[in-house]
Amino acid sequence: MKNNLLTKTIEAPAEMLERSIDTSNAISKKFNDGKAVKITKGYWHTLGPGLTTGASDDDPSGIATYSQAGAQYGFQLLWMAAISFPLMAVVQEMCARIGLVTGRGLASNIRRVFSPRVLYICTTLLFAANAFNIGADLGAMSAAVQLLFPKISYSFLVIGFAILLLGLQIFTPYERYAKYLKWLALVLFAYILSAILAHLNWSEVLKHAFIPTFTNTKTQLLLICGILGTTISPYLFFWQTSQEVEDQIVQGKTTIASRQGTDKQAVKNMRIDVWSGMLLSNLVMFFIIAACAGVLYPQGITNIATASQAAEALRPFAGNATFFLFSIGIIGTGLLAIPVLAGSSSYAISESLMKPGSLGKKLSQARAFYGVIIISMLVGLSLNFVGINPIKALIYSAIGNGLVAPVVLVLIVLISSNKKVMGEWTNRPLTKFIGWATSGLMVVAGAGAIYAIFTA
Repeated sequence: MKNNLLTKTIEAPAEMLERSIDTSNAISKKFNDGKAVKITKGYWHTLGPGLTTGASDDDPSGIATYSQAGAQYGFQLLWMAAISFPLMAVVQEMCARIGLVTGRGLASNIRRVFSPRVLYICTTLLFAANAFNIGADLGAMSAAVQLLFPKISYSFLVIGFAILLLGLQIFTPYERYAKYLKWLALVLFAYILSAILAHLNWSEVLKHAFIPTFTNTKTQLLLICGILGTTISPYLFFWQTSQEVEDQIVQGKTTIASRQGTDKQAVKNMRIDVWSGMLLSNLVMFFIIAACAGVLYPQGITNIATASQAAEALRPFAGNATFFLFSIGIIGTGLLAIPVLAGSSSYAISESLMKPGSLGKKLSQARAFYGVIIISMLVGLSLNFVGINPIKALIYSAIGNGLVAPVVLVLIVLISSNKKVMGEWTNRPLTKFIGWATSGLMVVAGAGAIYAIFTA
């Protein structure tokens, strides 16, 4: 009996080892058969407008906001990433569904359902907020390059970036341009790596990841409003909807005045794309706050005004690798975000004026559309030479977003819940509830930001 037990005890690990080897062989066989590669390729192919929209949300202005949150309050505001992710994803999914179902951009749908006067006010404020944001982002990119190459002139860099981005938007075919934006989204992983290389106290990070903590100060209120404003931004709404339409055109689907509808597979793919993009966006926010909280806050470096200042401040304590990745991230996200800012203004204004607008058209076919892009870039560029402080530019941008976001969010929820517009693809009850909750939250955030700015 004892011998049998001993034999079984010895044989058990051997059997487990054999099973492990068999499992490993099966996994290897799957990899060898190319199944894993096919799944990865299929997933990458599914990603598109949602990924680029989410990635563009982490522009240099947003990076500065997240850096300040970490530097000034440590890990206290880490929970904002967990809160903003589902809200952001639901709103962007609504926008994407509107584009998929109607074959029209957001501004065009607003014009069809509501008074054009509402649309004109929204697009004017959107244009102003985006132009200030473009100016701040151009300045941040140039400052980041100077961190790596100090001898290059700031003016040369600002003008050079503006010309480069204008040329890409105007002269690059949309299908190729969309691929550039998609690959640029991967630069966001630089921030995740920079946080990992900073050797943070991860038990402390996880402790604050989901538990809200507050310091009852006007500055923290402004930062919370700023984080919500920079993650749930009006330019993302217009860009997401129009990019779904552009994607349909690339796939050979026509867009005409009547509703085209969609199918379950298209909606499923869109949701994977949107939720993946928003997850990446909020992960990056989380790691930027964590890096600055773990490195700068303990050193008493609590005043971070720009993204490049955050990179420079991290260098002595977190090392050259973190500094380099942070700087590269600023440049990459600027290259991604500025075309989205200019493009969203252009889509909104062109559709408001009922002018043909598409990045898939040539300059001669859509003069008004590209004209708005050019004017947006020139206004943003000029802000770097007229003595407006980049922080003031961001404050003006925050005020504009605070005024526009709640109004546009209400319109988005109403349109995506409208059966005449959306047919069978109207909002589900939970989606509608989250949409209204987000709208209410953004009303409070917008009012709070404006109150904090004017009573500072």
